[in-house]
Amino acid sequence: MRASVEIDAVHSTPVTRRPEQVIDGHSDAGVVGADPLGQSMSLMGATMVYPRNTEIFGENEPADYLYKVVSGSVRTYKILSDGRRQVGGFYLPGDVFGLEYSDEHTLSAEAISDTKVLVVKRSILTALAGRDASIAQQLFTLTGRELCRVQDRILLLVKSAQERVASFLLEMAERVSGNSIELPMSRQDIADYLGLTIETVSRTLTSLECAAAIEVPTSRRIVLRNRSALSRMNG
Repeated sequence: MRASVEIDAVHSTPVTRRPEQVIDGHSDAGVVGADPLGQSMSLMGATMVYPRNTEIFGENEPADYLYKVVSGSVRTYKILSDGRRQVGGFYLPGDVFGLEYSDEHTLSAEAISDTKVLVVKRSILTALAGRDASIAQQLFTLTGRELCRVQDRILLLVKSAQERVASFLLEMAERVSGNSIELPMSRQDIADYLGLTIETVSRTLTSLECAAAIEVPTSRRIVLRNRSALSRMNG
């Protein structure tokens, strides 16, 4: 069940189309960041809440909005013709998603857990970027970062299972800036992201723990004990 909004360019007033949609005031404390793009999204956007496993937008739908994760986490994915799911990426607090090279979304997006998202019209930011070079630069940087992630995934899918899992753990550690990672996503999410089975992911994590490269205190918490070893495994 997906929630959708229309946002007025002047008043940033969200109009609900589904009674189940939950909307907070767009002046939510803590949303405004030091960056110009973050400030602009906070001022011109609307804060919306998506319950766990709720679709935020669907594949091939108009890419009219840009999104920023305030709390919680989001996955993008595509259902393949044979019914398998390929996860495209994970977005954590502070991440912007929904950037597209065309007018339609190439993937669907879904809340992994109860998630708060800042939503702003793409046309508003595009117009603002035309007047503000700093915002234009940030949007360009974000687009470039998404392209790098796509390129990294192409290389990832030719690696061994151990290399893929090691690469994923290093990526997550870099994004949270630490060796202790609280994973919001399930083992199935990780498997669908890495192009592996859930059994292979679990087996590989156990193998890495036995090799003292990581520690797995809980199913969602992983501690990197030997980043150098993981880097070597990553090739």
